[in-house]
Amino acid sequence: MKEFSLIPKRKDYAKVGSRMEVPNLINLQLNSFSNFVQQNTPPERRKLQGLEAVFREIFPIEDTHGRYTLEYVKYDIGEPNYSPDEAVEKGITYSAPLKGIFRLISSSKEQEVTKAIEQEVYLCDLPLMTSTGTFIINGVERVVISQLHRSPGAYFFESFQLTGKKVYIGQIIPYRGSWIEFSFDTRNILYVNLNRRKKFPVTILLKALGYQENEEIIKILFDTSELTVTSKDDSPKSKLLGRYLAADVISTLTGEIVAEAGAKITPSLLNSIVLSKVRKIEVINCESDEAVELLISTLKKDGIRGGGEALENLYSILRGSKPPNVDMARRYLLNTYFSETKYNLGDVGRYKMASKFGYEMSKRPFTLTKEDIIDMVKYILLLIDGKGYVDDIDHLGNRRLKTVGELLNDQFRVILSKMGRSIREKMLLSDRDGLTPTDLINERYLSSSIKSFFATSQLSQFMEQTNPLSELTHKRRLSALGPGGLKRETASFEVRDVHYSHYGRICPIETPEGPNIGLITSLSNYAQINKYGFITSPYLKVKNGVVTSEIEQLTADKEDKFIIAQANTPIDARGRIKTDLVLSRERGNFPIVSPKKVDYMDVSPKQLVSTSASLIPFLEHDDANRALMGSNMQRQAVPLLKPESPIVGTGMEHRVAVNSGAVVTAKRAGKVVKVTSNFIEIKPVEKKNKEDIFIKDVYRLRKFRRTNQNTCINQRPLVRPGDTVKRNEVIADGAATHNGELALGTNVLVAFMPWRGYNFEDAIIVSEKLLKDDKFTSIHIEEFETEVRETKLGPEELTREVPNVGEESVKYLDENGIVMIGAEVGPDDILVGKVTPKGETELTPEEKLLRAIFRERAVEVRDTSLRVPPGVNGIVLDVKVLKKRTKNEKLSPSELEELKKLEIHFKTEKKEVLNTRNDFLISLLADKKCLGTIKDKKGKIVFQKNRKITREKLEKLNLDNLIFQENSVYSGVDVNIIYQCYKERIEELEETYRKKKENMLKGDELPYGVIKKIKVFIAERRRLSMGDKLSGRHGNKGVIARIVPEEDMPYMEDGTPIDVILNPLGVPSRMNVGQILETHLGWAARALGYKVSTPVFEGATIDEIKRELRKASLPDDGKTVLYDGFTGEKFESRITVGYAYMMKLSHMVDDKIHARSSGPYSLITQQPLGGKAQFGGQRFGEMEVWALEAYGAAYTLQEILTVKSDDVSGRTHLYESIIKGENPPEPGLPASFNVLVKELQGLCLDIELGKEKS
Repeated sequence: MKEFSLIPKRKDYAKVGSRMEVPNLINLQLNSFSNFVQQNTPPERRKLQGLEAVFREIFPIEDTHGRYTLEYVKYDIGEPNYSPDEAVEKGITYSAPLKGIFRLISSSKEQEVTKAIEQEVYLCDLPLMTSTGTFIINGVERVVISQLHRSPGAYFFESFQLTGKKVYIGQIIPYRGSWIEFSFDTRNILYVNLNRRKKFPVTILLKALGYQENEEIIKILFDTSELTVTSKDDSPKSKLLGRYLAADVISTLTGEIVAEAGAKITPSLLNSIVLSKVRKIEVINCESDEAVELLISTLKKDGIRGGGEALENLYSILRGSKPPNVDMARRYLLNTYFSETKYNLGDVGRYKMASKFGYEMSKRPFTLTKEDIIDMVKYILLLIDGKGYVDDIDHLGNRRLKTVGELLNDQFRVILSKMGRSIREKMLLSDRDGLTPTDLINERYLSSSIKSFFATSQLSQFMEQTNPLSELTHKRRLSALGPGGLKRETASFEVRDVHYSHYGRICPIETPEGPNIGLITSLSNYAQINKYGFITSPYLKVKNGVVTSEIEQLTADKEDKFIIAQANTPIDARGRIKTDLVLSRERGNFPIVSPKKVDYMDVSPKQLVSTSASLIPFLEHDDANRALMGSNMQRQAVPLLKPESPIVGTGMEHRVAVNSGAVVTAKRAGKVVKVTSNFIEIKPVEKKNKEDIFIKDVYRLRKFRRTNQNTCINQRPLVRPGDTVKRNEVIADGAATHNGELALGTNVLVAFMPWRGYNFEDAIIVSEKLLKDDKFTSIHIEEFETEVRETKLGPEELTREVPNVGEESVKYLDENGIVMIGAEVGPDDILVGKVTPKGETELTPEEKLLRAIFRERAVEVRDTSLRVPPGVNGIVLDVKVLKKRTKNEKLSPSELEELKKLEIHFKTEKKEVLNTRNDFLISLLADKKCLGTIKDKKGKIVFQKNRKITREKLEKLNLDNLIFQENSVYSGVDVNIIYQCYKERIEELEETYRKKKENMLKGDELPYGVIKKIKVFIAERRRLSMGDKLSGRHGNKGVIARIVPEEDMPYMEDGTPIDVILNPLGVPSRMNVGQILETHLGWAARALGYKVSTPVFEGATIDEIKRELRKASLPDDGKTVLYDGFTGEKFESRITVGYAYMMKLSHMVDDKIHARSSGPYSLITQQPLGGKAQFGGQRFGEMEVWALEAYGAAYTLQEILTVKSDDVSGRTHLYESIIKGENPPEPGLPASFNVLVKELQGLCLDIELGKEKS
């Protein structure tokens, strides 16, 4: 038995290596959805999160009279009807029914009788996530991306008034509810603004919340101290003057108030206090008079005494009318801002506020409290006092992610709240006894909202599926746009910019070019999301200059408190930092500190960047702008027919291939039993449970599947029968992978030189040899579909007999009029012959005769066949017919065949399980002593106790008929358990067969009025051609300008012709020197016969590259002499030559080239439509008109603007004259001129066309 080993070891140049495995790259999606649905957790053990938390929050629902209460018991998610692949094929959503169990308790006051009805209610079909983190909605794979938004909590900012004075603003941002803002104006009054309405002094709010006296407000906001007052000449006088009173001063002689709280102690006031014989007074302790004055002036401004007045005042500000009474005003305030249903900070908001104000999170609820208002005012006063700090809104400590689970959570909460209101209404209106939960719950609410979220939300996107990397990156994408997010038109530069807190969390490189730059970003390699939605990055703990193996996940705000060393800081074998000084990071600075001051260390140099960027070798030598283009263009690479993994890689290729789901990996170790192009069968070695005996791991391979971007997924087995495989080992390659590694392009021999001007301005010259070797050939699959509908005049029909079409055009159609698989088709060929009934017209006598002879056959029909659009040539790969089935409809021969195949497959599987069981039982029991009498079903003894069980006899027996006594344990295995496991496995197979058969007989779900839907898939093989866009991994992109015969290409001294010629001028100004280093190292590695791995920020040095070149006996400057393919002469200078990795991008010339002779016209202007999709013409714009004017080509210009465009009668006459061979007619009036005239008449201008008298 031979061990299967796959990936050829790369020579690794990593200096540091990874101290931590890169986490699964799609965990962000999988974990979020799994925590939301908790599908495999029993209801009683579900955590209070996700769907469970929403139901518990909304229910129980009680009606206003207390007659009914609807309680939530539990929810259950059923099994999906179709597999993800079937859902794609049938164009339906991959979902499972969500059912809830609710209890309705009804009670009547007179009889005090309580009745409870518990019932299961269907709520909706919940789309499920596939194992690769996607959703299938209406047969299309979609991804729900994560949204980056401002975290709930308390924030403080500074701004400057027109006078130049610095002022502070405080905000409370809740998870649910309206923002509360604190600010002050030029007159030094602190205002609060609730719900962005009118602002009012904050002290009114404090008084409304129960702090009724000025004295009480001052004491709660400031520290105070009690001082002794002696005669006005004594020394304490200097301590008191200029201070502010914290409490009212009451005369001990008269009991009158001498000075009110908040008054400033002046010499005259102090004199009054001394005269009134007051011994002690309470004063405010605050270093800044400005803070105290702010509060005092606010108290003076509000002019309100007592809480009742404050509440009434507040109510009239918020509602614009007077309250009926104080209680009503109090209730309104508490319900709007301090109740659980209306205002919620969420666990995140409370966590942020607790960390900001320094108390334990568990001490306060998730709702707003009056202490929170006090904290906010205190902090603003603290800021004025010169303490505390303002927040940076772009810091990742203040921004969090809403992942798919939370987005769905919000969706469900909104819908269930609406549903709650409608349930209460139904309870109120109901006067009957037999009310049930089903009567109250309307499932349509939920179904339509969930559908619309997945189909239309800005965050639910059509998956980018060009290659495995684009798929993976799409799932890790973060967007600041979307509902409740930023708008791209108004987003500032600061929001888009790279922030120091992005380090290790958000990639500073990968972001789109254009209006979304900086708003759409990508998660870094090691970044993870904590329970509050903040992005964390892992660091190694450093203690006393020694790097430990302890890894801590830090959020951005926690990281700010520490000094962090880089991953490439030299350390010895015991983890001690070698250098005396360490270059490190602290917030946005880079201090050089001693090793003892370092708190943490990066886990890997590649933790800074995203997956795409970490696939670029020598990234550290590329300019950031070009690296951005490089990482974006890798996502556009088309999977090739012969993919090749890069000679110069970064070590991340295998990780990406596995996590993207492009390759097939073994679930557990085992031996390969059978391999075909469609599946791999592995017999597991690890048999954890007894039932594993019957289970063979069967891996079905995806063959020639179309992706969302029309590229092709085709999985190829890598193992052979007899191989043994380990767990998680790659057993089959997929699209754009080679030996289990990502392979987006191919390795080619490049030379950097100008060549006859053909590679001017980034153009690329390629050798014909690449076409001969199919190096950049790719397969593209186009899908075309047509529907057979029921029309007013009768149903449409599929047929070979298409009117007015010759036999040649229908030669590839079968008897139903559908094209045969394998047919080669081109533009305008018929794929599906279809006719539609035409409106009845008066019949001629001949037609009446034909109608009489042929009955209904001669009915008027028009040709509505599905044809191949222009520019598509290929081979019919597959045809899918989806059909609605009526009750008593018989199966067609092809469907009967399909059903028969299914039955045969089931019987084969059943037989295999039976044989497996028998073989196992025989090997277990043969030649063993019988532990207890074994009988058959008739009670006849087959084996006596303590006698030997012989193999011969066992093999002759029908083992189904044997009955074993309890505890018949042989070699540690209970025989009865084996029988039980066998029975369960058979039942499982029967259930699968039953479901598939049922789905087949049931027919397909099609829209109303559609009888059949036919999908035809055409595979197109595209070779490299002039105009295709090629690119390297360093942002070095270009268009193929010429494909040169192999013999004309420059060649090396040994006669090897160059594959690709690039322009050397594309390197210096672009500053992407990484491509040159890749070329040198690629040349050396190719010559030495191995592949290399040069990870980002710790790759091969220039000295190492030179060493490799010398080892391969190549010039160490990477340059060589080249000879001209035309003349055979030596080029003057030596030229940089080597192997570079090039990709073919999805901008292919075949998709773009387009020509039109005649075609559709716009209805109003009568001009030809624009664009390839509309089969439009080329626009002859104003600049083109100027060009012809400059040449004086008057007749050409007139023709272009009239008969070739919108002169309707002129173009008809022109067509006639061409057919008859006559001279073209005089051009007439363009239709757009008439449009202009009508437009002016519509503006009430009287315009008439008059002929000029000659």
